Amino acid sequence: MTIQTLEIESQTHSAGSDAKPLGAKMEVQNMSVFYGKFRALTDINMNIYANKITAIIGPSGCGKSTLLRSFNRMNDLTPSARVEGSILLDGRDITANREDVVDVRRRIGMVFQRPNPFPKNIYENVAYGPRLYGIRRKNDLDLIVEKSLKQAALWEEVKDKLHQSGLSLSGGQQQRLCIARALAVEPEVILMDEPASALDPISTLRIEELMHDIVKEYTILIVTHNMQQAARVSDFTAMMMIDEHRSGRMIEFGETKSIFTNPKDKRTEDYVTGRFG
Repeated sequence: MTIQTLEIESQTHSAGSDAKPLGAKMEVQNMSVFYGKFRALTDINMNIYANKITAIIGPSGCGKSTLLRSFNRMNDLTPSARVEGSILLDGRDITANREDVVDVRRRIGMVFQRPNPFPKNIYENVAYGPRLYGIRRKNDLDLIVEKSLKQAALWEEVKDKLHQSGLSLSGGQQQRLCIARALAVEPEVILMDEPASALDPISTLRIEELMHDIVKEYTILIVTHNMQQAARVSDFTAMMMIDEHRSGRMIEFGETKSIFTNPKDKRTEDYVTGRFG
């Protein structure tokens, strides 16, 4: 456990006898990521708290997406990639070779930067994951599709056109469809890699509202370049930076309010106030 984590938990417990203790859904311990001989991330330590939104911010090239992709082992798809250290999900190290990667990715879903619906109809986009995990009865699939689309705040817009192509939707609707697709397999953690960067302001607001709605049931991590968005949506913020070896490091982690109003590191202050980055 890092000093920063201890500080956060101390603040939480001192908030009063009614304060609910924070639970760590995931714990990153001395994690480094390598691509061949290149060290892309160095000694990352952080806790991801259950039913909270954690934002990862920092300048381009500092390893934000690499860090995010580590949480559901997407980096495994790069042959030269390897991880040192550990990532615990409910106390179990998901980086261990014995872990079922398919199960890890079911428990930790991902929404990418650009909407990427399958070239299928809306219903089949959402039903795809549950079918993959063995659910075949139409009544069961119907319930899952409706529930997931409602959670993604899309049901009312598409309930009468479930058999239209997912690609026929607007950009914002496509992204919410991708979120519904991720929710359909009942993950515990949802990773979002700049989910609104390709969207207009109204669609961006819908995605942010959606995050606030679903965080009651899920733990969310979001990578964003948008400082206002990080300040609006997240409970905790991790600040990344590039070191002299061009490796990504986490220089500060804490409650979002503190990171944006009273950062401990001058580099964090410079970044969040727009002096660089």
